[in-house]
Formats: sequence, structure tokens, C-alpha cells
Amino acid sequence: MSQPTIESILQEKRLFPPDSDFSQNAHIKSLADYQGLYDRAKADPQQFWAELAENELHWFQKWDTVLDWQPPFVKWFVNGKINISYNCLDRHLTTWRKNKAALIWEGEPGDSRTLTYSQLHREVCQFANVLKQLGAKKGDRIGIYMPMIPEAAIAMLACARIGAPHSVVFGGFSAEALRDRLNDAEAKIVITADGGWRKDAIVPLKEQVDKALENNAVPSITDVLVVKRTNQTIQMAAGRDHWWHDLQKGVSADCSPEPMDSEDMLFVLYTSGSTGKPKGVVHTTGGYNLYSHITTKWIFDLQDTDVYWCTADVGWITGHSYIVYGPLSNGATTVMYEGAPRASNPGCFWDVIAKYGVTIFYTAPTAIRAFIKMGEHHPKSRNLSSLRLLGTVGEPINPEAWMWYQKVIGGERCPIVDTWWQTETGGIMITPLPGAIPTKPGSATLPFPGIIADVVDLEGNTVPDNEGGYLAIRHPWPGMMRTVYGDPERFRRTYWEHIPPTDGKYTYFAGDGARKDEDGYFWVMGRVDDVLNVSGHRLGTMEVESALVSHPAVAEAAVVGKPDELKGEEVVAFVTLEGTYQASEELSKELKKHVVSEIGAIARPGEIRFTDALPKTRSGKIMRRLLRNLASGQEVSGDTSTLEDRSVLDKLREGA
Repeated sequence: MSQPTIESILQEKRLFPPDSDFSQNAHIKSLADYQGLYDRAKADPQQFWAELAENELHWFQKWDTVLDWQPPFVKWFVNGKINISYNCLDRHLTTWRKNKAALIWEGEPGDSRTLTYSQLHREVCQFANVLKQLGAKKGDRIGIYMPMIPEAAIAMLACARIGAPHSVVFGGFSAEALRDRLNDAEAKIVITADGGWRKDAIVPLKEQVDKALENNAVPSITDVLVVKRTNQTIQMAAGRDHWWHDLQKGVSADCSPEPMDSEDMLFVLYTSGSTGKPKGVVHTTGGYNLYSHITTKWIFDLQDTDVYWCTADVGWITGHSYIVYGPLSNGATTVMYEGAPRASNPGCFWDVIAKYGVTIFYTAPTAIRAFIKMGEHHPKSRNLSSLRLLGTVGEPINPEAWMWYQKVIGGERCPIVDTWWQTETGGIMITPLPGAIPTKPGSATLPFPGIIADVVDLEGNTVPDNEGGYLAIRHPWPGMMRTVYGDPERFRRTYWEHIPPTDGKYTYFAGDGARKDEDGYFWVMGRVDDVLNVSGHRLGTMEVESALVSHPAVAEAAVVGKPDELKGEEVVAFVTLEGTYQASEELSKELKKHVVSEIGAIARPGEIRFTDALPKTRSGKIMRRLLRNLASGQEVSGDTSTLEDRSVLDKLREGA
């Protein structure tokens, strides 16, 4: 792996200080307050995290040792006893929150449901007893393959209540991908639905489960539980398959939470690479509970009056940490939406915000760029005045998309928290705290208190300001993954061996390129794989994409490298246009010239390909690996199970 010394003159100088009224009422009220927290956490991380664990969570038994760090393996709050379901539900029932809305759900066809903390607790306890009746016990892995309906969160919390680690598989995955994950986790039970709604169509979930399990392909599975959602006709295997509503009927709502060791596994969540077997990321109970809780509270400045909406799917880590566990642990009202913007209802997100008075909105840069392409008239025709804070997640955000988000959605009054983190980190690592940290469009700004982040070279040395390097974490934190399920050596190799220990101290390798500016702000440049080598110069694809998107004609851009005998790599840009612009040779030349003026001649795209859409995963990430194959004239290879719309890929092939 070569060193990314990212060179660019694309400089972002705009600075947005926190609004004084916002800061006055925020949990963290000033840059000085943030700096005090950060310095205290750095000086004595164990004391910092121990105080938060004691003050923010309920423990059945206090820990003996705060941190046991045997690199690369870690334990937090050793021998502490805790249950995350108790922290998300039971402890709120003795307060006024008992009758507060815990979960507001909006279905794609327009149906809706609201569960108070008391009602959610009852349903979770009932379903936990259903799982027990099927023989599920502490330590058994349970697969969840669900649409975005309340039962998905109920199932997760019920698993956590009885100590059965869940493995949620995103409902857009194929039967083959589901089979691989269930087998790797050795799951005992699968929880699914007859189907789910997605962009006005039914996703046949139970049918995919049947395919995954046919011919006893997952021998560990004993039972399949099915929620009736779409009322389509499905096959039910006698003895194996059960309707959720039949088993839940009349079951006791009394289920004591299992006291879990802090280091007992809470869930395993699979991340799919471009090649090879998906990695089962293991998170444990105590540290994850604390980290998802405190990051939700401070980063989103969560107040009791907030209606909080993260648009992710519970099949991803964002849904785990910032739809279910983080918000509910804080006693918040969390919104769950089954649908997605689509041709029949491009303004559906804004309808949800207006209907429920959403105050905090957390979504992906990909979605924001899609909103830009749809036009301002959709959000401007809805009442978004309830919003007080915006967030972005999933990939770096282009400065111009950030500005559009701030102006059109936030009405120039809402701070934006641009968050960097990963499935492996369990929660947000680098982010503004909205009442304390001035923001720069495109920068994730500063590390969360307790996170010692750095930009390093391959020897582990800190690189100078404004030079590209590798994003790395220097000290363990409570929310970090514990291992790759069943493969501790892969865990060591993937995350801990790229950068050698410095003075005996291990460094976590995030796999992202980054630079740090003169103010200490972090600029994440995307995956190291997305760094181009053009004539010996290192270019971040994110910077070239940002340059393209800053042109008024461009709605979205994805940049990849194509092998070139002279340059090493040539820049190839796939571009979607704003509604009124037409693809032409003249526009292609203009865009190339624009990139040169923004970055320099070294970044000039050798080729620009116009397209109506880009190939994306169902979580909204652009599949640049497929674009690299297309740009190089190669056969598209590797895992395409996460691709949302295969027709996009087919059209790009035809164009090539």
C-alpha cells in the first residue's frame, strides 16, 4: 500500500460558528467546554469513561476494572453487569417518559404507528418470551431480516433482553448473501416478514429466506418467525415457520432482563468487502451501550422535546446505534420510516418532517445530492420550520452539497454535524459538537472527547498539516469492535498490522485517507482504495468529485482511476446532471476545464461519462469498484448483492 500524499488547491475557507442561542441551551456550550472535556479524556481516559458509565447508565453490578487492553484485544468495564434493553426501556418507566412516544413509525403506503415507552417495553418483553418458548437462550445467535417496521426494533431489543446476540441482515440483501451471514453466525432462529415495501413495490423477504434455507443450507436454523406486513401469499414450512402474531398472542409481558457481562456479545454485524468473505464485526454490551448513548446525547444535542429521525436502515450500524440503541437509551422519541424518496413521491422525507415536527434530521450525502437533483421546490413547499439540527453520515460530503443542505433544508439556522465513523467503531468518532465547534463545509472537524485520532504515514508517524495520510486512532474507546466473528487473526491483520506499533502502542487503521488542516480539523478523503496515483501525484477522488459538483451543471459525480501506461492512472468521471442541463462535448470540455481551475492540471479528467444515475448500494453508497471495472473495460466482478438498481449498471455497460 502506497502513501497518499494528497495534493490539491481545493481549499475550503468558509467557517460557520455555532449560533449563540443554540450554544446557550446545548449540552456542550462552547469550544472551551469541548477542549476541557477533550483534554481531560486524553489525560486520563479510564477516569473519563468510568465517570460517564456510572452517571449515564444503569448497572446491575459495577465493574472491577475500567480497561483491560491486551493489543489488539480490549475489554471495558470488566465484570460489570448490565442489560442494554433495560437501559433503553425499563429505566424510563419510573419517570414521566413512561407515556412518552418512544418510536414513531411511518409506513411506505402511508400507515403509521406510535409506541410509547410503556407500550414498547410490553411488546419487547412479550417477544422475548416468544423467543424463549422457541428455545432461544443466552448466547444463541438470532438472524433478523426485516423491513423498516417497528417489529425490527422490537426483535433487536428482545434479543438483547434475553442475551441472544442478534445479527441483522439488511432486507435488500440476496438469498445467497443472507445464507452466508446466517451460516457464519451459526444462527438458530431467523426473524423476517412476508415482505416489505420499497419504492412502491413489495420486496419478497420470506421468499428470499426460503431460498437461503433450502436443502438445509443453513443447518443451524430451527425456526423462522414471520411478521405479516404485505399480506402476500407465502409458503410456510410446517414445524419450522411461525407467524409472529400467532406466537405473540396471549404471551406474558413479564420478562426480566438477563444480567449481561459487559463483554458479552450484543450483536454481530457483517460488512461486505469487494472480495472475500464478509467480516462479522462483533460488538459487546457495556462499552457499546455507553458509546452509542453518549455520542447520541452530545453530538445531536438531544433534548427531551426532540423528535429525532435518522433515515438509515436498521440493517446497517447507523440504524443500530442511531435509530435504536442510542436514542432509546437517552429516552428520546425516534422516528422510523419504511419508505424512500421515489418517482411517485419525491418529497416524502419532507412530508415526514412536517407531519411529525422532526427537530433532528440525520441522513447521507448521497441522499442530499439526490435531493439537489430533484429540485428545491419539494422541500420549499413543505413546512420544515421544526428542524433545529442536521446531520450527515456514510461518506464525506461535498462542500457545495453541505451548503445546499444548510441553506435549503436548514434555512440557514440549523447547525450541521458531519460525522465520520464506521461499523467497526460502533459510534461516531470525528464530528462537530453543535453548540461548541465552528464548522467548515466538507470537514468532519474534531475528534469526539476520548477519541485520540491522527493522520499518519505507514510508519505511524504524524504527517504535517495539510498533507495526506492515513486516518488512525491511537487509543482504545468503549464502542470499538472486539473481533471479527470466528476469526481473530483477520481482526488483527485487517485493523492492527498496517501501521506498526509506536513505542509499544498499537494504532487502529481505519482504511480511510485523510488530512488535517492548520486548525486541527480532519478532512476525510474516502477509502484509501479511492486515492488515485496520477503521474506520481496522489489525488483523493473526493476532491475531484467536490470540484465537479461545485459546477452548477453537476448534480452528482463519482471519480475512479483507469490504468494508463504514461500516467499510471487516468481520471475518469461519471457525472449526473442537474435537470435543465444536457450532456454534450462542449459541457464535457467545460467540466474538465473547471476541475483544472479548482484543483490543477494534474486532476483534469481524461474522460467524462454522463449518466442518468450512479450504481449505489441500498444504503446509498456509490459502488466505485463497479465503476472502476467499467472505466477499465473489465468485466464487472465481485459482490453485487448490495446493488440497489441493477438497471443502472446495465445502462452504463451499454453506454461503454
